[in-house]
Amino acid sequence: MRGSRGVTGIALGVAAGLAFGVGGVFVKPLLENGWSPGAAVLARISIAAVILAVPGILALRGDLRPLWRARWTVLLFGLIAVAGVQFFFYASLERIPVSLTLLIEYLAPIALVLLAWVRSRRVPQRIVLAGSVLALAGLVLVIGPGGGRLDPLGLAFAALAMLGVCVYYLVGESSAAQLPPLALIAAGFVVGAVALALLGVTGLLPMRFVFDDVAFLGAEAPWFVPLLAVGVLSTAFAYTAGLAAIGRLGSRLAAFLGLSEVVFAGIAGWVLLGEVLSVLQILGGVLILAGIVCVKLERRPAAPGAAGGSGEESAAPAVELGAEPIPVTAALPLPPSAGEGRGA
Repeated sequence: MRGSRGVTGIALGVAAGLAFGVGGVFVKPLLENGWSPGAAVLARISIAAVILAVPGILALRGDLRPLWRARWTVLLFGLIAVAGVQFFFYASLERIPVSLTLLIEYLAPIALVLLAWVRSRRVPQRIVLAGSVLALAGLVLVIGPGGGRLDPLGLAFAALAMLGVCVYYLVGESSAAQLPPLALIAAGFVVGAVALALLGVTGLLPMRFVFDDVAFLGAEAPWFVPLLAVGVLSTAFAYTAGLAAIGRLGSRLAAFLGLSEVVFAGIAGWVLLGEVLSVLQILGGVLILAGIVCVKLERRPAAPGAAGGSGEESAAPAVELGAEPIPVTAALPLPPSAGEGRGA
């Protein structure tokens, strides 16, 4: 049963990464047509909130009392993991290069490894440390280390966005006993959409909507076609699949699987937009995948009293990590659509 859950969880995690990764292809026509990133983010989250409202209520069987009991969890998810990530990401872009902002935000899985190290006071297994190093090296090759000015406030904003991604994984793992994932996502999107709308009204997050036809996948299409695509596939489905993966794999492995978004974004930009990948970027994608495999191969410590058993439990991959535990922008310099999945 555990093996079946693990396989399903990996499939869901990869599906979430793919859905987040192609988001840039859907959003790019809107941004090129004059939409502000904040407007695109607000629209996609609002669409996802509407789509998931009924499934979320059905998951609660019509009883909204669990939402009230878990109100602080919902607020944390909506304000930090949804609205906070977007706001701090774009605040960072105003001060430091996009590639550096992306690199910092995608450090969330490694931050979760360090958090588990601090909380448990146990050094992570070598295979996990090796996977972290490989994934980091791959990210640098795919996204680039960035350059230009290093504004301290911009770095702080990027770090806060990264912490918001960590909250997404940690809350997704710890909230299963309080709320069904669909209910958490639906309510979190409502909270996040309201928060982003308030940021727009106050002028802290620029909002500009353009309702003209756009060039989409080689043809002219109404503005709402790519918007619905990113709202349904790259937001509603991606977040739902991502939380389902967290519930089956734990936050650590799910977070590393989330890095597949970078790989899929590059492939989508290459295939659908003609954005050529360099040899170094392809090598970086391979390193990211190798890092994910390493983390998947982590072995669970033997349970107390299991020494005389068959040893199967101690040899099983540690996919349910419990206490041991990332979608984002406008154009990337390398491919421009990579990283546009979780944000605009």
